Amino acid sequence: MESSDLITKGAILQRDKESYAIIPRTPAGILTPELLKKIACAAEEFKIPVLKIVSGQRIAMVGVKKEDIEEIWRFLGTDSGQAIGLCFHYVQACPGNSLCKYGVQDSIGLALELEKKYYGTEFPAKMKIGVSGCTICCSESYLRDIGIVGKKSGWTLSLGGNSGSNPRIGNVIVQKLTEEELFTIIDKFLTYYIKYAKKKERTSKFIKRIGIDEVRKNLGLPF
Repeated sequence: MESSDLITKGAILQRDKESYAIIPRTPAGILTPELLKKIACAAEEFKIPVLKIVSGQRIAMVGVKKEDIEEIWRFLGTDSGQAIGLCFHYVQACPGNSLCKYGVQDSIGLALELEKKYYGTEFPAKMKIGVSGCTICCSESYLRDIGIVGKKSGWTLSLGGNSGSNPRIGNVIVQKLTEEELFTIIDKFLTYYIKYAKKKERTSKFIKRIGIDEVRKNLGLPF
């Protein structure tokens, strides 16, 4: 398997320049007992030294031998949760109103729909989404490329957040959205972003470069 194929399969070369990390796809951080069992069994069978819960609500299997990668993926029977590359990476979600006493909106349900819609989509840079079911904002939504926060009156949408080396709080674009309205605006923004962003330009840098007023204008929103 060539290095490009390893990237496609979600294998990330580690510091030792010999072993790899792979991350099974777990949409919205939801795990089944079956997948947990398979991850544990694979770790024992292939002598994977580290299982690490990472920031995107996923489990990284670290220390995988190159020759074992294909067989491990076959054993797990799941897709890769992308952690590198110019593409959709993950939707981070809190428990929302289905599980948490503070939740006022269904963050898990919305996150699963977003993951389903955008998984496999290529973007100018990596794309991360955060969905929080209330204003406590446990999913750090304002620090994601697309941030969504639930209120009793509907969803609040922010754009251009980043928690990296140059952190940026996303701009609140519009509030009191229905789920249908939310998807419409996100689609418009991502189409605009794909068309005009530079390669490897995250949404935070894109919005800073062109200005938030220009984004609002192209989305047909009031200033």
